[in-house]
Amino acid sequence: MRAVIVGPGAIGVWMGERLAASGWKVSALARGATLQALNTHGLRVIEQGATRTAPVTASDDPHALGPQDYVIVSLKAQALPELAPKLAPLIGDAGVIVSAMNGVPWWFFHGFKGPLEGQSLDMVDPGGAIARLLPPERTIGCVLHNSNSTPEPGVAAVAGIDRLIFGGATSGLEIATEALAAAYRAAKVRVDTPDDIRTPVWVKLWGNMYANPVSALTGAGTADMLADDEVRELVLKMMREMLEIGHRLGLPIPISPEERMAVARKLGNFRTSMLQDVEHGRPIELDPILGAVVELGRRLGAPHDSLSAVYGLTRLAARMKGLYPAPLVRFRHLHP
Repeated sequence: MRAVIVGPGAIGVWMGERLAASGWKVSALARGATLQALNTHGLRVIEQGATRTAPVTASDDPHALGPQDYVIVSLKAQALPELAPKLAPLIGDAGVIVSAMNGVPWWFFHGFKGPLEGQSLDMVDPGGAIARLLPPERTIGCVLHNSNSTPEPGVAAVAGIDRLIFGGATSGLEIATEALAAAYRAAKVRVDTPDDIRTPVWVKLWGNMYANPVSALTGAGTADMLADDEVRELVLKMMREMLEIGHRLGLPIPISPEERMAVARKLGNFRTSMLQDVEHGRPIELDPILGAVVELGRRLGAPHDSLSAVYGLTRLAARMKGLYPAPLVRFRHLHP
């Protein structure tokens, strides 16, 4: 089987290395220092003090890589609108897309059996442009429960892995999903393939939507933010608001905010991906992680005051650092 990693960073490099370990032929669409590193050293993964390597064919030209069986998209969400039109040579006539990204994905409400069915979120896919290029009926959703970082281009450092969760965005992808899951299981990765992939996406987002922006605002790890009484109360309000949004969507979460918070504490003082992006001066993927939840609250008429406040503060803080796009309309100062 042939798979290409689009966005070979902390997650993509690890996913590609594990597929190569199971015997798949792995390629990567990359550029700059990452492309050079992959062509020089292959895919490198550091785990428990040991370094594993795997061969990879890397290029910045989709045509040079050619059609693939699986196109694994592990980009930061803000990069997808620009790159999606370039992926057609990789997808070909029969390729399956794997969405390994944070937040609410572009395919979430296509084939959704509930409110907003078939709709696209402005925070994720304005006008449905990405869905037309990356069809949901050919997309497998992926939820990653692991902690990786990128100490240098082309390298993934693994702090911990729990499991991968795969599921088709629409029906008809069961065989392709099981083939992908089998490859990762052969590489000693725990994999779940539930009937409904949207609930795992929503449950993971329940933790990410507060931890990422609050860490980006404060510079705090997860344990530090939850140890502060006022911050913890704000986080609980955000979680309760998202619970109500999920209830109106038909996406219930089976545990309480306090129980989910206890799970987060067990992970230690984790530094979120958004905090790492801020520290390295990289644009943050705020809109799919929190902005989309705010948009859902507005569309459904659900309470979202705390969500909106944290979203606005994080957006402004990132904008002041050049890590979030400037507003399309600038207001002039009016003088008497």
